Amino acid sequence: MPGAMLGLLGGGQLGRMFIMAAHSMGYRVTVLDPAKDSPSSTIADRHLRADYLDSDTLYKLGSTCAGVTTEFENVPAESIRTLAEHGVVSPAASSIAVAQNRILEKKFIVNNGFEAVPYAVIQNSHNSNEALLQAHPELFPGLLKVSRFGYDGKGQIRVNSAAELDGAFNGFNREPCVLEQLLPLESEVSVIVARGFDGEVATFPVSENQHRNGILDVSIVPARISPEIIHRAKEIAVDIAEKLDHRGVLCVEFFVVADGSHRKLLVNEIAPRPHNSGHYTIDACITSQFEQQLRILCGIPLGSTAMHGAAVMVNLLGDLWQRGEPKWEEVLRHPSVKLHLYGKLAARPGRKMGHYTVLADTTEAALQLALEIKQALAGMDLQKS
Repeated sequence: MPGAMLGLLGGGQLGRMFIMAAHSMGYRVTVLDPAKDSPSSTIADRHLRADYLDSDTLYKLGSTCAGVTTEFENVPAESIRTLAEHGVVSPAASSIAVAQNRILEKKFIVNNGFEAVPYAVIQNSHNSNEALLQAHPELFPGLLKVSRFGYDGKGQIRVNSAAELDGAFNGFNREPCVLEQLLPLESEVSVIVARGFDGEVATFPVSENQHRNGILDVSIVPARISPEIIHRAKEIAVDIAEKLDHRGVLCVEFFVVADGSHRKLLVNEIAPRPHNSGHYTIDACITSQFEQQLRILCGIPLGSTAMHGAAVMVNLLGDLWQRGEPKWEEVLRHPSVKLHLYGKLAARPGRKMGHYTVLADTTEAALQLALEIKQALAGMDLQKS
């Protein structure tokens, strides 16, 4: 119940937003993160600055917190297993281990009967790769992705032919990779699903996502796709959560592709945590994805995921700061727009520094205003040069 101390692995903005949700309901939070002055640690009640595998620190976290969760999937699964010996942990190490490795993730998707983008595993044996590629020429042009620690466009590169593959593979230090076929996409969508320890499940409205340079740029909710695709996307997301036995918040990203006169969904990636495409829920839904994460960890019934209206979220990257502080009046002068900044000290190109969410009665109205603000921020930035 409120007043308890909760534990959080990770210091990023997802953790910061979890802490804000926890504080609003009267909880306290201890953050374990090796970095100094991270977005989470600066507002946490306690910061344990240590490596995620430090046994003494894990014991301290597990023995002093009523439950522990994580804000990113690349925390060592071994740390989650250790913490589970002391008490409640959400999600489990088994779920995180699948999602943090693209090879395991792809195998999980296909082995459980879900459709994925055509792909091949690229390992360190050159001869086996050649044989594999001869059997799958359709994979070119493709996208080569490292199996671990790739995000926001990092750790991936386009390869147009088998001749380019070896150079790209060397560029990733011959780490295990997956090669995905590049497909013509109609759209990209995602579903945030919450699943409690009692099996209770809730899904948020489907988000339509637009990316730029591999980084999420704009999320439009509700997604502008057919009711049939929306229903199927939610159905698959719940099925994935159940097959993973995931207890917590989970995001499933999909590609929508044409299949003759029909549309089909391909599972792209799984994130075993709150997701960038779900940030709109903070302002647009009765219950945010972060409060839902808190409710699951604490064994509280799930909240309503109903929306107040349409919403469009736009990411704010460090590029906007390269000529000085952005002109926030372009955002704040609109009464239906909410600004969220993450408290990061250094603004680097491509780094997520914040976001804003536009609320409106219709998707079209929200999108129009969101793009006007986006252009105004960029225009003011350019005028400083």
